Amino acid sequence: MDVLNVPADRHKGWYLSLMAPNTKGPTFAWLDPSRLYCNSQALADCVKDLLSPFHNDTIDLVIGIDAMGFILGASVATTLGKGFLAVRKAGHLCVTTQNQNYTDYTGREKTLEVRLDVLKPGVRVLLVDQWIETGGTMKATIQLAERLGATVVGVAAVAIENTEGGKWIKENYKFSHCIPEELQSQIDRKYLDSFKSFNN
Repeated sequence: MDVLNVPADRHKGWYLSLMAPNTKGPTFAWLDPSRLYCNSQALADCVKDLLSPFHNDTIDLVIGIDAMGFILGASVATTLGKGFLAVRKAGHLCVTTQNQNYTDYTGREKTLEVRLDVLKPGVRVLLVDQWIETGGTMKATIQLAERLGATVVGVAAVAIENTEGGKWIKENYKFSHCIPEELQSQIDRKYLDSFKSFNN
């Protein structure tokens, strides 16, 4: 599918076929979801699908996770008419921060940080990232937000894989993702059938 085309039938998740497969080998993620952001209707429909479970929830602020969660999180915040807070990889903020160590999807130890002058008790936040594979990055973000007193209303991502960490998030927090049930097994085995007809 041409990245800028919009089909007449926009069923839930139609935009997932815009995601690109890995062409560079095992040191990279198995796909690139960000290609769907190039299509304005795809991005709008993705955000709409992510927000669907939260229509009756009070959300004060959207938190996006460094780095790809910034794009999706800012889009979600704009759609909601709410502010956006970036959770950064350590060493990027020039203000006082709270840090949280975690293990990312590659198995590397890393640290996230968030500024101290925004989150406080009573602030209700929606956490957004592009993809949840092992859940380590999202869990660290949850820990940061809750340590500063914020209430996590929910977690949203294009996909949440059924890994141990992904299941933990689904069991403990309200969540949303864009993957129809019939595609979840493809996500979990890290290969989409749409890749067969993918053209660069």
